[in-house]
Amino acid sequence: MKRFVIPAAILVAAVAFSGCGKKQTASTGTTGAAKAKWVIGMSQCNLAEPYRVQQNKDIAEEAAKHPEIRVVFKDAQNNSETQQNQVKEFAQLGVNLLIVSPKEGRPLTKPVADAYKAGIPVVVLERQLVGDQFTCLISPDNVQIGREAGKFLVRTLGGKGSIVELKGLMTSSPAQDRHSGFMEGIKGSKLTIVFDADCAWLEDHARREMNSALARFPQIDAVYGHNDPSAHGAYMAAQQEGRGREKTIKFIGIDALPTEGVRYVRGGILSATFQYQTCGKEAVQAALKILGGERVPKLIRLGTRIYTKENVAKGGEKL
Repeated sequence: MKRFVIPAAILVAAVAFSGCGKKQTASTGTTGAAKAKWVIGMSQCNLAEPYRVQQNKDIAEEAAKHPEIRVVFKDAQNNSETQQNQVKEFAQLGVNLLIVSPKEGRPLTKPVADAYKAGIPVVVLERQLVGDQFTCLISPDNVQIGREAGKFLVRTLGGKGSIVELKGLMTSSPAQDRHSGFMEGIKGSKLTIVFDADCAWLEDHARREMNSALARFPQIDAVYGHNDPSAHGAYMAAQQEGRGREKTIKFIGIDALPTEGVRYVRGGILSATFQYQTCGKEAVQAALKILGGERVPKLIRLGTRIYTKENVAKGGEKL
């Protein structure tokens, strides 16, 4: 596979335009030794979600253990066109490897494929592109997570109830898979989705949509949030309603970050959260293997855990 050597001047330029005039940090700037052997470009779809911030942090922390690499971070600010241009810029600069966490799979397919065809290895995180023109996809199994979430609610509600589903961005594969998996999980039960909305992974959107659901439906037994911010936003809406329904509705989410989902379970806000690993550590490990000339699997699947009030103190339960 083709390898690139990056002149120092170009590296400085890469850092400059990635920073966009902001202070350089592990989330938005660069990490690693200035004289590193290899430069990795990391295009993050957005930093508005706590999960994305944690993903960058995990990449930075793992990269810091390896002085032979330097990571240049870019934030696409939740814009697919911006992210397309970021990937193109990284490729033009001749980085040694790309890590891409796509906002949406289809818009990123061509720029990633162009970089890959030009000889730049590309590690894609969590969201499937169209086709296979990339080096490696690292992702938890979103269908499995959705299925387990459905099974949990079937058990918790005794097989019947009215559900609100607050979806992630439905143009992304994780949201589609979390929905289809959930439908598999509740199949054969008397659980019914009475209200659903695309909340684009954002808590404020989920809170607004939950307000609509509460106004329309006097009976809501559970909320399935495609991520923990959505589930938390729904809880806050129910609490603000002032009728005490936050105490009777079961709220479940996905991500299980220690500072979010796991904390919400400890505090009795969520009945359960399902771990969605950030893939950051694994991305750096795969990148090092690729840069060292090793082959890696086309798909690396990561497992999940469920956290409930019964097991959260023990670190959850592996599924």
